[in-house]
Amino acid sequence: MPPPTPNVTEAELRVLQALWDLGTCTIRKLTDHLYPGGGQSAYATVQKLLDRLEEAGCVARDRSAMTHVFVAAVSRDDFLGGQLRAVADRLCGGSVTPLLTHLLKTEALSDDDRKELRKLLNAHRPPRN
Repeated sequence: MPPPTPNVTEAELRVLQALWDLGTCTIRKLTDHLYPGGGQSAYATVQKLLDRLEEAGCVARDRSAMTHVFVAAVSRDDFLGGQLRAVADRLCGGSVTPLLTHLLKTEALSDDDRKELRKLLNAHRPPRN
């Protein structure tokens, strides 16, 4: 089971997604990516969001150089797993079956998606006695 992940705001999630996509970044690089043409207020916003994400353990900061660089401290997969686990706990009594069932009933799946799901289900099948 993935470790619990902290709740993050939409703005914090955008910063995390940028770090997952871009890798290690300075505040300037993130600001230019998230707020093209943004000025000092955009820079200050990204700085504050990074501070909050670092405090929550989602982002790590390298302070060894004059310009600090940031990297996601949690993988996209672990973060997603923690968020889904929290939804399952809160809405489904801890069971992921209602989540999966709902998605399968309401979302169109490609043939490739179906094949991938079938492979995952077969790989996680309990051993027969």
